[in-house]
Amino acid sequence: MKATDVGRLLLLAGLWGGSFLFMRIAAPVIGPAWVAFGRSGIAAILLLSYAGVRRTDLHFRSYKWNYVVLGAFQSAIPFFLFAYAETILSASLGAIINATSPLFGLLIGVLLRDEKLTWQNLLGIFIGIAGVSIVVGYDDTQVSMTVIRAVLMAFGAACSYGISSNYTRRFVKGAPALGMAAYSQLFAALMLSPLLLLFPPVAPITTDAITAMLLLGVLATGFAYILFFRLVVDVGPVVSLTVTFLVPVTALIWGIVLLGEEIRLAQYVGSIVVLVGTALTTGVFQRISKRFSAQQA
Repeated sequence: MKATDVGRLLLLAGLWGGSFLFMRIAAPVIGPAWVAFGRSGIAAILLLSYAGVRRTDLHFRSYKWNYVVLGAFQSAIPFFLFAYAETILSASLGAIINATSPLFGLLIGVLLRDEKLTWQNLLGIFIGIAGVSIVVGYDDTQVSMTVIRAVLMAFGAACSYGISSNYTRRFVKGAPALGMAAYSQLFAALMLSPLLLLFPPVAPITTDAITAMLLLGVLATGFAYILFFRLVVDVGPVVSLTVTFLVPVTALIWGIVLLGEEIRLAQYVGSIVVLVGTALTTGVFQRISKRFSAQQA
């Protein structure tokens, strides 16, 4: 993993960490279906307009059905499942479940024989999940059939991310990152549109909710997905999905900087554990060890 890839991974984590703040403002007002549809629709308009101004060839004819699949598994399904689950689950439990995405990506990659199962990346994934659990804290949600259904929906969203990232590397390698980002959001918005009548806004629309929705669509979806798809192509699905370990940490930082939230000792410790897990999964420790051995030789 090159330094530029690490930089993109950290920037992506920062953007998706910020999405927690935007959704916290928008979701209680707009509702899960409109949040999912809105972020996809705004991102699609932005990205397709940008491509049009630059006259960029997005290779639609060559990859149109691939873009449809990405729209379903990378955006429409997980956006709605997580948004709906978060109306029942706490944010902390949702963050923990979201952090299982690299595990699903690894297991699916192993089944497809695209990934090799090594003790380093498997250990790194479990350490990362443990670190996320420490960062977000113990969740005291009471177990019920409604909660179980919401948990299964959240796991379905995490699995959907794993499917999408493996599909991208196997079948969409030659497509431009901008094309994957733009058309996946367009098709996601089209797929989500029938749900808008079933899940209308739950409160009067406010200026804050509209602003949060715009930021969610432009930064945390449009720009973020260009970074994500580029990472999937360059470094693979498992490494790219380790961003889900870093998202709770960056969300914590956003909360401290913008909302004045206090940080506990456990969150410092958890953040360090998350970074260790990410380093193991991405092979950072292996490269440092190899360089050290080469210098000693």
